[in-house]
Amino acid sequence: MASSSKIKTRDQLIAEQSLWRKASAKVGFTSGVFDILHPGHVEYLEKAKSLCDVLVVGINSDHSVRSNKGDLRPINGEVERARTLAGLSAVDFVFIFPEKNNNQNIELLKPELYIKAGDYKAEKLSSASIVQSYGGRVEIVPFVEGKSSSSVIEKISAQALAGAFTASAPVTQKIGGKAAFIDRDGTINKEVEYLSNPAEFELIPGVIDGMKALTAAGYELVVVTNQPGIGLGYYSAGDLFRVNAKLLKAAGDAGVPIRKIYFCPHTKLDNCSCRKPSAGMLLRARDELGIDLSQSIMIGDTEADIGAGKAAGCKTVLVLSGKTKESHSIKTTPDEIIQSLANIKIVL
Repeated sequence: MASSSKIKTRDQLIAEQSLWRKASAKVGFTSGVFDILHPGHVEYLEKAKSLCDVLVVGINSDHSVRSNKGDLRPINGEVERARTLAGLSAVDFVFIFPEKNNNQNIELLKPELYIKAGDYKAEKLSSASIVQSYGGRVEIVPFVEGKSSSSVIEKISAQALAGAFTASAPVTQKIGGKAAFIDRDGTINKEVEYLSNPAEFELIPGVIDGMKALTAAGYELVVVTNQPGIGLGYYSAGDLFRVNAKLLKAAGDAGVPIRKIYFCPHTKLDNCSCRKPSAGMLLRARDELGIDLSQSIMIGDTEADIGAGKAAGCKTVLVLSGKTKESHSIKTTPDEIIQSLANIKIVL
């Protein structure tokens, strides 16, 4: 059977039930996101297929994945995920469903076997009673330890971090001109220690207007942020990306173009060249984006931000909306001091 012909709608599969029953075929059903296919998925599906004659796999729609896992998932769209699964010999049919759970799938398909991956107890599953009501059975197949789409994504993030600030990646098109380098925590959003939960991300009032003013003045917006919580193990790169996604969405919805976000994952003890007050992130932006640092400004709420800007040869602006509440508390003198990014028009 051609793999593309394995992809059906749920209604099409319901219509085929009578054919399976006439052939006395034992139907097994399982489901999942199957975002980045890996050996753990393959092994699980092969085990599932060994339990039945016909294996039907439901794939969560993109919308349901975002509802469960956040705006950064899925990595691959529902059509691509269905097409990839359909290419596996263990899989007989694939369909996409919009619900967050399998209750409706089971009620409509009535598979002899409902196959679930993990360490669940069958009697604890909310859908177990539905399966049992028509004489079906729940089968639990244990997880393959250390294998998941999330772990693959974390590994990719870690490998990217390992070399993120040691060399500049090739850039096909440089934007040129001047940039406003903006610190994130305490400058754009309210200060939260080791921020890792997007739900705790909150813009400081007026910052969007300030960013619009910078754009109107001809500055490209580049965020540069120290994130030592990654190096300390308090949160992952994936957590950082989810918070950044909320920032980018808020800016995008307001029509504010953030060109790029650079971050340093290291701690003080790592003695790296990217952690502010070192100028590594700004120098990388210069090389990658073609930024003229002499015409650029660095805006932040700490002495480290001001130090990084001065080291890069930029004009510096201290905001008092984050960790620094009074300008006399820092030794490195900024070129300008404002209450918050909302007041940036004062110095433009």
